[in-house]
Amino acid sequence: MALVSGSSALFEVDGVSFSHPGGTRCLEDVSFSLHSGERVALLGANGSGKSTLLHLLDALYFPTLGIVRAGGRELTERSVEDSTFGPWFRKEVGFLFQNSDAQLFCATVEEELAFGPLQLRLQKEEVLQRMDETLALLEIGHLRTRSPQALSGGEKKRVALASLLVMGPSVLLLDEPTAGLDPRSQSVLLEILNQLHQAGMTLITATHDLTLLPHLADRALVLDEAHHLAQDAPTDEVLASTELLLTVNLIHAFSHRHGTVTHRHPQPVVALHDHQAAPPSP
Repeated sequence: MALVSGSSALFEVDGVSFSHPGGTRCLEDVSFSLHSGERVALLGANGSGKSTLLHLLDALYFPTLGIVRAGGRELTERSVEDSTFGPWFRKEVGFLFQNSDAQLFCATVEEELAFGPLQLRLQKEEVLQRMDETLALLEIGHLRTRSPQALSGGEKKRVALASLLVMGPSVLLLDEPTAGLDPRSQSVLLEILNQLHQAGMTLITATHDLTLLPHLADRALVLDEAHHLAQDAPTDEVLASTELLLTVNLIHAFSHRHGTVTHRHPQPVVALHDHQAAPPSP
């Protein structure tokens, strides 16, 4: 994706700190770059700042200190309101919220998918074509006349994703996408995301689920509980680092007794076996 030509990085996060009004600090001096076509996880315990970082990448929040750039252009309130850059950025970057109910607001699935393209002032014929193609891709054509609020959790997640894909983005920001889904729904979603990545889409996912991490990302940015970037490394290297995972509270040490002797061992990381990035069976 090239939001602005001449930049080698898709996103640049440079010395970023963020505090909510009232002083609650969520991120502290975080720096990294992301490139087109990557599959990256923002990994950390609850409260480490993963969701906040996604919001900054989507220009829903803006840094208290530091700079976030997309395609070489700084993301500010002024830049995303620019009549050229703003609509282009919103089309190219889609945000999948953890809670699908926060994203779905139309009376029917069909209306949900039509809403975004209509804001782009596309012709009715193109809107209908995009809608049909997206419904088919996610295998939810049978839901088109249903109310999103009456759907199951897995169906809502697919409809929310469809409402993004119909816009034709090249980047997806995903906030705990598998949260609250049963194993079958998780498997379906992971397969869809794998297909999107193979087609060239950039995926940036906030998660603390170590078991699904190999199926969500090839690179992990690990945030600690002090809201710093503790590690930036390949996923398998992060999963192999017991000391790191203990330090950032993604695994814990548990105790057991042998007679009068008490032992403490780190919780094992159960990573799913992977061949060609296939998702787990339902």
